[in-house]
Amino acid sequence: MTALDLAAVEALARRAHAAQTDKAGRPYTEHLAAVAEGVRRRGGSDEQIAAAWLHDAVEDGAVSEEWLAAAELPPAVKDMILAVTKRPGEAPEEYAARILATPGALLVKESDLAHNSDPERARELDEPTRERLAAKYAKMRGLLGLAG
Repeated sequence: MTALDLAAVEALARRAHAAQTDKAGRPYTEHLAAVAEGVRRRGGSDEQIAAAWLHDAVEDGAVSEEWLAAAELPPAVKDMILAVTKRPGEAPEEYAARILATPGALLVKESDLAHNSDPERARELDEPTRERLAAKYAKMRGLLGLAG
């Protein structure tokens, strides 16, 4: 895979997450595609789009940090992926600070939050889950300085 071969990055992300579903039972790859498209629509670079495709790969256990370190990806892509990877027990403030400190990561997280907050997606969840996630995403948007 060449450094910015987005088709290869997409194929890798689709393979890595093939067996996963989201909280509503939908194929997880739909979320990845929506986040990558959101980054593209927001004017993101190819590196940011690549990071969007792989933004949950380490967090969800689809790939290891060791795999990512050895992957043929630009360092900036790896940095963005690790920046948006939530660590177990990590305070939201620490997570937000890492995202803000990593060039390019904020746009990836903004697109992720936008898709996670999409009313169409939320409608498929039960009310307690919908309310809990809405509050979680609103707090993170506030910590990141994102509107709405």
